[in-house]
Amino acid sequence: MALISSILQHAKSHSSSKISTYIQRRLFSNDVRKENIVIVGAGIAGLASALSLQRFGIRSLVLEQAESLRTEGSSITLSKNGWKALDAIGVGDELRSQFLDLQGVVIKSDDGKELNSFGFKDEDKSQELRVVERRVLLETLASKLPPNAISFSSKLSNIETNENGTNTLLQLQDGTRLSAEVVIACDGVWSPTAKWMGFRQPKYAGHIAFRGLGYFPEGQPYEPKVNYTYGRGLRAAFVPASKTKVYWFVLCNSSSPGPRITDPSILRQQAKELVRDWPVADMLNLINLTPDDTLTRNPLYDRWLWPVISPPPFSGRTVLAGDAWHPMTPNMGQGACCALEDSIVLTEKLAEAMKSKHISVEDAFKAYGSERWRRVFPLTVMANRIGALLQSENTLICAVRNNLLVPRLKPRALTKHTNYEFEQAKRDGH
Repeated sequence: MALISSILQHAKSHSSSKISTYIQRRLFSNDVRKENIVIVGAGIAGLASALSLQRFGIRSLVLEQAESLRTEGSSITLSKNGWKALDAIGVGDELRSQFLDLQGVVIKSDDGKELNSFGFKDEDKSQELRVVERRVLLETLASKLPPNAISFSSKLSNIETNENGTNTLLQLQDGTRLSAEVVIACDGVWSPTAKWMGFRQPKYAGHIAFRGLGYFPEGQPYEPKVNYTYGRGLRAAFVPASKTKVYWFVLCNSSSPGPRITDPSILRQQAKELVRDWPVADMLNLINLTPDDTLTRNPLYDRWLWPVISPPPFSGRTVLAGDAWHPMTPNMGQGACCALEDSIVLTEKLAEAMKSKHISVEDAFKAYGSERWRRVFPLTVMANRIGALLQSENTLICAVRNNLLVPRLKPRALTKHTNYEFEQAKRDGH
């Protein structure tokens, strides 16, 4: 109340510009907790960034709006490039020991006919693909951070910079105020930070994904392969994740995202109805064996980062990473992998700026944006276009896909984008 009274008293005798300056000075100097680096969001990108900074002896504070880690949902596909990032922050082997190394893929049409099959390592022995439980991934990352590194129930309500742009003020919903030298925003697809920076909202891609994790307490019966089925405007897959769990998804077309549905009985019923007439009994069985807490329904969104039109991923000393910057559809399995890549590239450049002083934080963010844009923009567009092809309802397009394109598919077409080398590693000769 004293702060408000002081501001009102000052407003009576000063111009609007002076009032604005006065308010900013008061906001940044009264009851404000100072932090070096604040990361907004304890998802994959946020936790990986905090852990990566820790490699360089740099502490950060992670703000998470939920009361605990958001571990709802089923699983995440991680390819060779994602594992390379996890190795860099020291958790790769711990996670590998819990999940199966997938050996190949089998693709069928909705009438049960096999269209193609091959091994992921047939042309490149270094390929690695595993399905990782989201809960296990987040808990593993969080467990490597110091106590109190994550502040839960910390929802961002406002963000602004001070008058000279050297600090960012974060106002939380509970009234807490933080002044940060650097802010890394990993606050998801609907990032309020991205909106503050001028990014347009993500665009609905026209598809909805039902996902789950079938549980076999006595052991699941499948070989470690990805099993796809393509239909008209509909596709599905199931993938063994571990010795007892099998990840599955069903993607359907929808003209609108529709209402948010969380009731597991409704989700289960809707997913089963989509594939009920397919000669793929495994899918119905998997859906029935899925625990309620892993069933999800997610409309798919993305944002194309058009050159010139899209803003840079930073403003002053605030920078975006992961879905907050480049949400993409899951058709190439690269959303989580790219978020992990972001965390490595961003934190390496930021650490260099903070420790060597040869470059500024702003220059580090500019270099990060340039390097990562060249990577994520084409992947986002390609994932969207692949989704449009695979979800086509056109009879002729489906015939061409099933009889010409898919039978000629080679392993490299599905894995070449995973051969990503961090530019720092290239310079170091690794």
